[in-house]
Amino acid sequence: MARIKRTTSFVCQECGYDTPQWLGKCPECGVWNSLKEITITSSTEASILSPLSTKSAKPKSLSEIVFSKTQRIQTNFTELNTVLGGGIVPGSAILLAGDPGVGKSTLLLQLCLSLAEQGKKVLYISGEESEQQIKMRATRLMANGKWQREKESAKTQKKTNADENLFIFSSSDPDIGILQLAEQKPDLFIVDSIQTMQSQNVAGLAGSVGQVRYAALQYIRVAKSLQTPMVLVGHVTKEGTVAGPMVLSHMVDTVLFLEGEKLSKTRLLRSLKNRFGPIDEVGVFLMDENGFSEARNPEEIFLSEHTGNAAGSMLTVTLEGSRPFFVEIQALAVFSKLPYPKRVVAGLDQRRVELLLAVLQKQCKLPVDTMDIFINVAGGMRIADPAADIAVCLAVFSSVRNIILKKTVGIAEVGLLGELRSVSGLEKRIKEAEKLGFKKLITAKNAKFVQEVLASFRSKEEKI
Repeated sequence: MARIKRTTSFVCQECGYDTPQWLGKCPECGVWNSLKEITITSSTEASILSPLSTKSAKPKSLSEIVFSKTQRIQTNFTELNTVLGGGIVPGSAILLAGDPGVGKSTLLLQLCLSLAEQGKKVLYISGEESEQQIKMRATRLMANGKWQREKESAKTQKKTNADENLFIFSSSDPDIGILQLAEQKPDLFIVDSIQTMQSQNVAGLAGSVGQVRYAALQYIRVAKSLQTPMVLVGHVTKEGTVAGPMVLSHMVDTVLFLEGEKLSKTRLLRSLKNRFGPIDEVGVFLMDENGFSEARNPEEIFLSEHTGNAAGSMLTVTLEGSRPFFVEIQALAVFSKLPYPKRVVAGLDQRRVELLLAVLQKQCKLPVDTMDIFINVAGGMRIADPAADIAVCLAVFSSVRNIILKKTVGIAEVGLLGELRSVSGLEKRIKEAEKLGFKKLITAKNAKFVQEVLASFRSKEEKI
């Protein structure tokens, strides 16, 4: 039997910098006390533990490599295909992160059921839930969702393709999971989640830097060798970033982030990194007791409760990737008795909002310094698009002056001097607004300063 040899190394939790000795400050990223000790196995031990032999591997010339765009695996979710750039690439490593309870496991289980129904073999490796728990969720999804069984097949207990092709394996040991992958050779496999994996070949508890790096590296090697796509489920920190070492995001091919308010049905799937497609696309889903469903018309979600007959409401068109979305900005301004008035913002960058309030006070003589300002993006969506600046200003102005802004859409960036600046994709945004019947648009084409826009509303619009 080969002799096992282990060496000790110190790895930075922030950037993945590796050094043989402990340092107080990471030389790569400059973070203090971020180096943690891990145990690295030798290449001899790695070859013993690895179920895949690499001795027969040899480099190929560019002409010998065969590839076609039709090789992508198409899921039943058009939104997911769009975010991934046209489907799942064979051999790709995908990292899906999101807040607890946002629906990561539910979305992936629906993905597994749909692919298994198409006749593809899927392996679901779970380190958090037992096989019985996953079976309960799968039965609920098949009973209430798209894969609803007929009454006759339910009586006879007739097995479907999903029952035959979806395999569940509950284990937190990546070495055992890799052995199952080499034996099963599925068309897709899921690891839920990478932070729960713990190997005996690496020191440290589950979720530590060494364990996460080791498990991710082993699974990625198998995915590349077998040309089998995989999805790793990742946790997030309290700051909302992917938990674990930063090197984890570099190791995978695609990083997806699922976000949404827990009290809202709306879920947004964003691509933060994608080697096989764009990174600015977003998918819109609805989550309820039946699982995930696609939002065919996203404007119906964000404008379903919009009436336009209340002060403090303003519409804008934000651009997520290549898709325009109609969003309602709501503002509430009330007189404050506090020496420092409140600024409560949901769905927008609070610093950006404070900047816009300073512009309103300085350039437009609006007394926001004596008022508590509350701003919210209806529908639970988060906006980082500067095109919403004019909508925020007009929503605050509408609430302060009690002026109703009917059938008005604002699409422009606001500068420190109050000037309106043009934004990217303006023509596409204007077409989306005109398609829904909005004729009054405020852009950098028809207005130069926000002061002029507010002055026009003071003289024309009715008050409550």
